[in-house]
Order: sequence, then C-alpha cells, then structure tokens
Amino acid sequence: MEVILVDEQDVQTGTMEKMEVHQKALLHRAFSIFIFNEKGEMLLHRRAEKKYHSGGLWTNACCSHPKPGEETLMAAEIRLQEEMGFNTELTKAFDFVYKAPFDNGLTEHEFDHVFIGSYDGDIVPNADEVSDYCFKTIEEIKNSIQSHPQKYTEWFKIAFPKIEAYLETAPN
Repeated sequence: MEVILVDEQDVQTGTMEKMEVHQKALLHRAFSIFIFNEKGEMLLHRRAEKKYHSGGLWTNACCSHPKPGEETLMAAEIRLQEEMGFNTELTKAFDFVYKAPFDNGLTEHEFDHVFIGSYDGDIVPNADEVSDYCFKTIEEIKNSIQSHPQKYTEWFKIAFPKIEAYLETAPN
C-alpha cells in the first residue's frame, strides 16, 4: 500500500510504499478516530499481535492512512467499518504532527487528522486488526496511561491529552 507524503502544512509532496516510509521516518498523512458512547466513555481497541508494529497494545478506535487520491474523511469512514465493523458520523477535531520510533527500526512520523464520533451499537472487529476492545472513562484511561504506559501505543499517549483538551473546549 502506498501512503501520501506531506510537508508540515499537510501539502502532498509525493507517495511512497508504506513500509519504506516507516523505515525512512518520512512525514506522511494519517488519521486517528476517537469514538465515544452515550455515557461519554472512549472506545479503545487492542491491536492484533501480528501488526507490523505496536501489536498487542491498546489505542483509540481506529488509525490508518488515506490512500493516494483518497479524501481523508472518506478514508477514515471506510477504515472504521473495515476495522471495527460499524459506521458512524465523524467530525474533524484537530490535526497534530508527531514522530515516534519503535524497537523494530520503524518510525511513525505523521501529520495526523483527528476525527471524533459517537456510537452505541454492535461492534464487530476485524480479527486481523483487533484482538480486543472496551469502553473506558477518560479518567480511567488517564490513570492507566500513568500507571502502565507500556500498554498503550505511542501515538495514543501523544494524542490522548490533546483529545482531553479538545473535549474540555468543544461545544456539546
């Protein structure tokens, strides 16, 4: 799969195969989806063990990369259905750039588009992507990240405080 290379303003500069981008730590377009139920709890999922990095770690509902020529929101909606087995309306919350190296020599360097949504129906995760899921309160997640940071993906630990801040200022 090819991903979209971008500059710090999210302007496309080219495309490249996904693994090569992660080996070279090049900045590329990505998205992260945060889903909340009617109680305000956040949907977390545990990445399948066989993922190319961060297998077995807990993270937000869905993360991925739009394909070249694919609009980011549409890519997020498609991937949420593919990974978690449901659709819901997504709203753009904010963007951020981060860089996180992994023990296996790969690095995520992403211009991350963050979307939020709400959902209370059935969840049918794709076993190739997801080994478990749960809903937790913001407070439970914050405490767990502080006491057991090794259980969470690097990008989730970076994005979580940004989501917290966004939720405090966002209109209901």
